[in-house]
Amino acid sequence: MSDFLDGLSGSGRHAADGGVPVADGAVPTADAEAVAPRSEDPERADDPDLRDQLARLAESKGSPLWLRRAKARGDAVVRDAAVLMLFGRGGAPRTDAGRAALPHLEEKGVADVDIVLLQRASTLRLHPGQVAFPGGGRDPEDDSMVAAALREAEEEAGIVPASVDVLGQLEPLYIPVSRFQVTPVVGYWAVPGVVSVMDEAESYSVYRVAIADLVAPANRGSFSRPDLAITTPAFDVGVLKVWGFTAGILDFALDELGWALDWDRKAAIDIDY
Repeated sequence: MSDFLDGLSGSGRHAADGGVPVADGAVPTADAEAVAPRSEDPERADDPDLRDQLARLAESKGSPLWLRRAKARGDAVVRDAAVLMLFGRGGAPRTDAGRAALPHLEEKGVADVDIVLLQRASTLRLHPGQVAFPGGGRDPEDDSMVAAALREAEEEAGIVPASVDVLGQLEPLYIPVSRFQVTPVVGYWAVPGVVSVMDEAESYSVYRVAIADLVAPANRGSFSRPDLAITTPAFDVGVLKVWGFTAGILDFALDELGWALDWDRKAAIDIDY
């Protein structure tokens, strides 16, 4: 798992991003109201509007153009990997900017939608504190990319595979720095459960991040890595700072779903790496 995440997503140091470790299986939050679980609400078990929106995202088979440009060399050894983009309801924004974005999302019926992201342990030798979707390399026993994504999500965040309604896959993308061909799998969580760190040696925390915090223009910008000669979309949602592969997929998904607000691509997000 560690090799796969290297170079895929942005890092946000714990002291800077305000992240807190998961304790006793709880979802880490900035305050007690940051996540309002809806799993006991029977009306949330059948949500065709949200599911249909996510299904259209999966059917797009799309991906960010700048990520599609990377191609493996003919002699490169490429490994398959998959990540799970798991959307559910019950999220509340942690930031003032996110709360300001709620009226925009209410018009679209998605004001309480969130997505699962995790942050790697700060003690890892490579890229400590990196932010990513749950996911990892495909193992021999995985009969599909979907199986790989669901297995990793369970191992990393305690997500029960049977609770996920898999809607499809986006275009596989090659990541040169790690030589993985990564397939994003789109999932709908009709009855969201608790997410938690399953292995503290690998993950520092797991979050259900409100879409409102991700679409808020004040929380968005760009991040540059001069050493890699790249500039990518970036998000600063208080508890996490995201750039690179994960931010690129999030940026694409928010646009494709029609949830995004206009944001300043010239605004810089400061991230340690």
